[in-house]
Amino acid sequence: MRRKCSRPLVLLLVVVVPILLLGAGSGRADDGQGGAVQLLRVIPATDCPTCAHDTIAVFDISWVDQATRRYYLADRTNNAIDVVDTKNNVYLTQLLKGQFKGFTGSNDTSGPNGVVVSGRWLFVTDAPSKVHSIDLTNPVMFADTLDIPGADNGNRTDELAYDSRDGILLVVNNADDPPFATLVHVNTTNGHLTLGQKITFANWTGQDGHHTKATNGAEQPVWNPHTGRFYISIPEVDGPGGGRGELGALGVINPFTGTLETSFPVRRCQPAGLTVGPHNDLLIGCSETFTANNGPRWNPASPTPNPTPKQVIMRARTGDTTDVPGVGGSDEVWFNNGLYYTASRNNPEGPVLGVIDAESKKLIQVVPTVAPGAAGGTAHSVAVDSHNNHAFVPLPANNRINGCANGCIAVYGVPNGEASEDD
Repeated sequence: MRRKCSRPLVLLLVVVVPILLLGAGSGRADDGQGGAVQLLRVIPATDCPTCAHDTIAVFDISWVDQATRRYYLADRTNNAIDVVDTKNNVYLTQLLKGQFKGFTGSNDTSGPNGVVVSGRWLFVTDAPSKVHSIDLTNPVMFADTLDIPGADNGNRTDELAYDSRDGILLVVNNADDPPFATLVHVNTTNGHLTLGQKITFANWTGQDGHHTKATNGAEQPVWNPHTGRFYISIPEVDGPGGGRGELGALGVINPFTGTLETSFPVRRCQPAGLTVGPHNDLLIGCSETFTANNGPRWNPASPTPNPTPKQVIMRARTGDTTDVPGVGGSDEVWFNNGLYYTASRNNPEGPVLGVIDAESKKLIQVVPTVAPGAAGGTAHSVAVDSHNNHAFVPLPANNRINGCANGCIAVYGVPNGEASEDD
């Protein structure tokens, strides 16, 4: 005869089992304290002390400079770069307001777009087809602006990456057909920018030996100091366009010769975000979700059964891949302290911040963010402070999160992790 559990034992199991499950699923999502990532606070758009109580609605990529603990956001609503103190979670100012293109109604012709910081220099891409250098010790005007030739119809320069060892930028013109990238040499003394080689993503030879062409733009590049190469996400190659093709690629660019040396195939992903992790791995943020059984991409407007969202981790030297199922529809991704973070705006179950363990290569948590607000203002950007492990996710104006009625920068992290900050 099977013995029944007493009521006290049942209650104990009810309490203990969820704790064990949380430990197994979220134990790395912090700075060693244990616990789950959650929304800690918001920094409202109206908190900027030097701004005219602006709204944050349309924005692009963000960046945390770990040396100064400053967060920079490409804010198209206000034609500015928003700056936040990531140690104290304080909105500091807007840089060079009104001197960028702003939001035109189309991502293809808007700016600012990509941002990256190295030392005293902030580099920002803009429309029409240009890149700026800004001296952060005296950011009252552009130190230099370089027009990137070859773009059509006022199209923007979008994502960028910086080789700080050699002083070389790779800037990407995603909206042209075919898309292209350009090497830009930086004078680190005065911020002067010099035009280098152009790399066009058409008719190159991939790893499989076939000539191929990008058919849905080009996305995030990163500089990989381990290999001395730029890597770039190519969402779709030799496909029908519009994110429908199942084959994408990761291109490998030599910063000295300006050649696209090879590309590694990435399937059923439409690569977008890209970041360097441990062991010379790269996390590829998959911007599209494809349905099961090799079906077409998942469409939230007319959903089909069994979507299979994923991210992809790739070995930088070999192109070998590992799928990380459970979250998809990502744009910007970030690596910090053993974890990958994904700004997954088109995740099938709703927009989330994904948290992936870089060692086990498994998804350990998804944290809901917010559904799209104003046009172009989806929760698609993330950057992380490595000191306190706070993830900063700008959110468009919404009534779902307190303090975000005019837009905000949401701060995600582990509550008990704040005490470990190295103040």
